[in-house]
This record gives sequence, structure tokens and C-alpha cells, in this order.
Amino acid sequence: MKQEKAVVVFSGGQDSTTCLFWALKQFKEVATVTFDYGQRHHAEIECARQIAEELGVSFKVLDMTLINQLSANALTRDNIEITEEAGGMPSTFVPGRNHLFFSFAAVYAQAIGARHLVTGVSETDFSGYPDCRDTFVKSLNVTLNLAMDAEFVTHTPLMWLDKAGVWELSDQLDAFDFIQQRTLTCYNGIQAEGCGVCPACKLRSQGLEEYLKRRMV
Repeated sequence: MKQEKAVVVFSGGQDSTTCLFWALKQFKEVATVTFDYGQRHHAEIECARQIAEELGVSFKVLDMTLINQLSANALTRDNIEITEEAGGMPSTFVPGRNHLFFSFAAVYAQAIGARHLVTGVSETDFSGYPDCRDTFVKSLNVTLNLAMDAEFVTHTPLMWLDKAGVWELSDQLDAFDFIQQRTLTCYNGIQAEGCGVCPACKLRSQGLEEYLKRRMV
């Protein structure tokens, strides 16, 4: 039996779109919320909008550009190079982003009568982002319930999956081709396979290659 209403924190990328397909099988009604935080390219938001429309779910964009006033990082500034160094924080890390996103998603969820929050964060392939960890999500869930006198349940279907596992889940959800062709994960704003050179594209491509080898066995 399907549960009640859910809000998916949605970017139009591989992970959040996989979560959207997952949520559609789990809940009676699904809404999506996307954030404009001054990211490098608006293509991400438009891709999310198109996917939501095609899948027949509501789509809400919240203005979070205030983050860009507080933090200089490669996701919001064209003049900062996208880099990842072993042992260091990636230049794409936006401090407080998921904390703010999930909190505002909860406010939106309460406004539309949704109890469940779904997000595609993963501790397995989290690129060093501290706000993708399981402990953070669980802690914030408790805080949101205390702050809003609510009973939110946060779902993280990808938390313990690597990228190959995410591709496998999309296949199990009959969404493999859709996610491969329609989503936008690339830091440079290129849909589907992307630029092939940024960290997000490399991670996506390596996971796909690993999963396809596994699927052929």
C-alpha cells in the first residue's frame, strides 16, 4: 500500500531523478521542489522543470540566491575552478546548502500537507560533502520535527549506494533509459552524458560502466 504525500528535493540530475521515480512507486502523491541558488547554469532548473512536467508531478522553484551572497565556490562562481583534491574539500562545496535546502523543503512540505521528504544524498559517493552524510540527515530530521512540531520522515534511498548501485536502482525502477538520456548531472550544464571531464561526469560515467559490466554477467 502506498503511503501519503511526499516532497522530493529535486535538481533534475541522476540522483534526484532516480529518487523521484522511487517516490512515485512509494507515495500516493509526489511534489518536487527545486532551488535557484545562483548556480553556474540555469539549464539545471529547466531540466528539472521538464522532467517534472513529463512525469506529471508538481514543480516548485524556491529562490535561494542569498547563498551566493555568503559563499564563494565553484558551483556559483564562474571564476572559480572546479577542483577536487585528496583530503581536501572540493571547490564545489557550498557551505550550508543542504541544511538550508532540506529545511525549506520541510516548510514547503508542511504548507502543502506532505509528511515525507525524499533526497538523493549518498554517503558512499558524497564527494567529501559533510551535508550528505547519514548522521547529518538524521540529525536534521529530528531538529525539523522539534522546530516545527511535526512528524516528518526523511527518506534517503541512495544513502548506501555507489553510482553503479544508483544505475542499478534506476534499472529496477524501469527508468534507466530515461535517466541516462534526460537528466543533467554535469557541472558545465550539459545534459545526458555531459562534458565527460568534470568530477560529476566522471563519477556518473564510471558508475555506468561498472553497472553495465555487472548487468552483462
